[in-house]
Amino acid sequence: MPEGGGRSRSDHGVAQVPTPLGLAVKPKAGDLLHVTRAASVQFINPIMFRVIRVLDWITYDGWIWLDGYQLNARGDAVARRSIFVQSAGLVIQRRTAPVPVGQQRRSSSPQRR
Repeated sequence: MPEGGGRSRSDHGVAQVPTPLGLAVKPKAGDLLHVTRAASVQFINPIMFRVIRVLDWITYDGWIWLDGYQLNARGDAVARRSIFVQSAGLVIQRRTAPVPVGQQRRSSSPQRR
């Protein structure tokens, strides 16, 4: 944990929410994850990953399937991927805030009837 507090900065300049080792984090659609070897041995070279959805498939205890986009250093999507990872090894870089009911995005075009 960083000195003097609970949050630290990642190489991408966003606040990193620390996760105690062994505590499984369930990501949600829209979350930005830093996926490293702690999540799966295939990620020797860590990636940034934007979650589209968490697949509700039966897996080994502590493992999950995620659909999403691999991001480059600028934050642009470069590949759509499905990844199989240990949720305890994920680092959430940015959590998606829920949109309050009534403030949900509406289309600016007129409604057809």
